[in-house]
Amino acid sequence: MKKVFLISRTDSIGDVILTLPMAGLIKEKYPNSYIIFLARNYTKPVVDLCENIDLFLSWDEIESIGEGDQIERFKSFKIDTFIHVFPNKQIARLAKYAKIPNRIGTLHRSFHWFTCNKLLNFGRKNSNLHEAQLNIKLLKTMGITGEYPLSEIEKYYGFTAVKPLAKKFESLLDQEKYNLIIHPKSKGSAVEWGSENFSKLIKLLPKDRVKIFISGTSEEGSMIKESLIDKHPDVCDITGIMNLDEFISFIAHADGLLAASTGPLHIAAALGKNAFGLFAPIRPIFPQRWAPIGKNIHVFVSKRNNNHQDAKKYISEIKVVDVKEEILKSFK
Repeated sequence: MKKVFLISRTDSIGDVILTLPMAGLIKEKYPNSYIIFLARNYTKPVVDLCENIDLFLSWDEIESIGEGDQIERFKSFKIDTFIHVFPNKQIARLAKYAKIPNRIGTLHRSFHWFTCNKLLNFGRKNSNLHEAQLNIKLLKTMGITGEYPLSEIEKYYGFTAVKPLAKKFESLLDQEKYNLIIHPKSKGSAVEWGSENFSKLIKLLPKDRVKIFISGTSEEGSMIKESLIDKHPDVCDITGIMNLDEFISFIAHADGLLAASTGPLHIAAALGKNAFGLFAPIRPIFPQRWAPIGKNIHVFVSKRNNNHQDAKKYISEIKVVDVKEEILKSFK
């Protein structure tokens, strides 16, 4: 009989991406296992990229039904091991009531003391480990105990299911130039570099060698229209014209992506694209914890010359010319 594992990560896209290598490690240890990934609907296109996930389970759907039905839903999958990567009190309680035999969580969440029976003693906030490495520590009770450097973790993404890019979007790419996506906003999930810096960078990049795309949601496009998009009519504005599936495919066909610590940055890295990340040297948002993982990673972080905690100030100190030079080096 196949072992059934459920990985629960019901927060944002970047967090989900850095959790997916866990599935690859489980499949390596238990080749005949069946892996369910519990997440929010808006992250489904990312989960669907991973060949190691057998079933996407919508927390939005389960959350909308009564508790008795929720418990029965979990029971119906005959789950052997439930891994709480993103702690959620309600989900932890449901897993216990569903009598799932192995329920893994950390001691640092008090509700896990009463809902989990496999507890691990480590915290995230003050750790020097990367988020992906911290996630993997939850697999210790399953016999997956190795130390995994980031260069090894990237092998476990399993992103083999990228959908074909629609012709109307493929036609936007310039086969004679370096296609660079700039993703200026972050929906509040990261400290941003600011339109002024992005605008300076666009002016410095050679137009005969680089085609630039500005990405984001429709709302984000409206926010930066006057301060960035309208100032550069030669730049291709793709804000709000693609759903996440389409945007993932577009990233896969582009050459690089520049952003703060956001989901698109992690998508680009996992797809093997040049991922240019902007970070502040402040725990817990520093790159040691949240840098993208992949073969072509370029991390920018200002030097920490004092002990202040102004992340926005640190990000603004990243020099535009340094970003330009790194981008140019990536396709020389």
